[in-house]
Parts: sequence; structure tokens; C-alpha cells
Amino acid sequence: MSQTALELKGSAFTLSVLKLSSTEIDAIAAQLEQKIAQVPHFFDRAPIVVDLEMLAEQSIDFEALKSCLEQLRLVPVGVTNADDSQKLAAKAAGFASLTRPKSQTKQETKPTAAAPTTEKVAEPGRQETMVVRQPVRSGQQIYAKDCDLIVMGQVSNGAEVIADGNIHVYGTLRGRAIAGAKGDLDARIFCQNLQAELVSICGHYWLSDALQESHWQQATAIYLQDEKLTIDTLN
Repeated sequence: MSQTALELKGSAFTLSVLKLSSTEIDAIAAQLEQKIAQVPHFFDRAPIVVDLEMLAEQSIDFEALKSCLEQLRLVPVGVTNADDSQKLAAKAAGFASLTRPKSQTKQETKPTAAAPTTEKVAEPGRQETMVVRQPVRSGQQIYAKDCDLIVMGQVSNGAEVIADGNIHVYGTLRGRAIAGAKGDLDARIFCQNLQAELVSICGHYWLSDALQESHWQQATAIYLQDEKLTIDTLN
């Protein structure tokens, strides 16, 4: 009997969504390039879904859009909220047509843990928590698999902290913080001083320019509410 070579099953992934409000490819490319330049590592070869909700019944050059995304080192996966004519045009350019789920589920791509010394502690009735007692320096990445992450010091510019659960930073958060990496909608990010390059929960993210509008350099809690990121100041 030959060994089974594969298993085909349904799954769901957390993907970045590009919500378009214009059909002008040059304008899209210029603005997207500016966004990516703020956190290039986060978007490098990132799969992306194009949301057409704001462009109903408008003609789009999907071939040019696909070329634009690929030149920016993104991987175009498909379109969502497209009308029938847009679906046909997108399909001809190689985009899949996706139905957006009501809730996010598990993301199976697993980031790689990095260098600083860490430990896991468990409390009765709770999951283990990864504790990082040193500052996380530029270029380092910490991944707390299937648990929360506590960083006792700062997270420097260019550093990345990732957790399948919550993230607590008892210092200044200057790098990137990604909580709920496997789709935990209840995941939160807490920090004593918010100066982040990027914060993300279940694929929903804010870049530093959005964060600087309010709550900058403050102690904050960031979480999802009605599938949108929300931020509160901590006393």
C-alpha cells in the first residue's frame, strides 16, 4: 500500500487587507510604498488581499495592480467585496475571489524565535507565559508560541515581538508588536510608553503615523473591538 502523499483540508489564515479608495495605480503605488518604507520587514513578501468595497462598479486595471504589488514585494492573493464584473477581470489577472469571514481564525505561518534569554512561567489554571528580562534590540525577533509574552525592558526600533496571546511591554515599545498571531481575537497589547513602528492584532494593524495622532508616548492598551483596533490610555 502506497503512503498517502498529502492531506487536503480547509483552513483559514490571517492576511493583510489593502482597502482601495482609488483606481489610480500610480497613486496607489506611491502611497503604498510610503507605508511599506516605515516597516519594510513586516511587509516583505507578505500575502495581501485587495478590498474593493469602496470601488463598487468601477473599472480597475488588475494586471497593473498585480504588477504594482509584486514590484513592492507583496504577494497578491485575491480580491474581496468585488462585484461580478470586477471578479471576472480580477480572475483574468490571476486574483482569487475571496469571501471575507466574519471572524479571524488560525494563522499557520509560524515566525521564528530569536536570541535573547527567555523563560516560561506557568500559573495554576493558566497557559505558560514567556518572560524576556533583557531589552529586545534592533534586528531581534521574539516569538511566544501558544502563550503570552512579557518583556521587562524596552523593545528597540527595528525589533519585533510576536505572541499568539497577549503582549506586555514594561518599558518603551519602539519596534513592532504583533499579538494574536494565530487569530486570537481577544489578544491585547499593553505597553508603558507607546512609540511603536507597528502594532498588529490578528492582522489588523496601525503604523506609527496613525499612532502619533493620539496616545503617543503614553501607557496604553490596544485591542480589537468590532474587528477594529482600539486604543485606551492606562492610568
